Amino acid sequence: MGAELATLVGELSPYVTAAVGAYGAAVLVRAREEAADVTVAWGRRMLQRIFGVRSEGDEVPEAVVELAQAPDDPDLQAALRVQIRRLLAADDELVAQLRAMVAEARAETGGTVTVTASGERSVAIGRDNSGTIITGDHSSGFNR
Repeated sequence: MGAELATLVGELSPYVTAAVGAYGAAVLVRAREEAADVTVAWGRRMLQRIFGVRSEGDEVPEAVVELAQAPDDPDLQAALRVQIRRLLAADDELVAQLRAMVAEARAETGGTVTVTASGERSVAIGRDNSGTIITGDHSSGFNR
């Protein structure tokens, strides 16, 4: 089931990352306003299902707080994915619920997720990446 969880977390990642980027650490706080972007709205719902709905001032998981401070940081995105995978490994019902949510989100978004890269040498990956991504100066040795 480890590979299945990794796949599910990879499918959740663009949604939850977009939601944290839009809402910051307040992503788990129930608010009356709804996200204008469908991807962000789904990501917020997924995160609230995973970590629970919080009230203003409640403690937010450290991985969410750190990603909110630097939403484009791939290491912080990975840290959140690891935390989510650990939670899913302990809760089969949550896994089933999130699979259903991903299916609904894909149906509503037409199977597309908007992923935006910003900043110098940023890379946007909407799904999984199994290869090496190299950006920066002096990387010409890899162009073969």
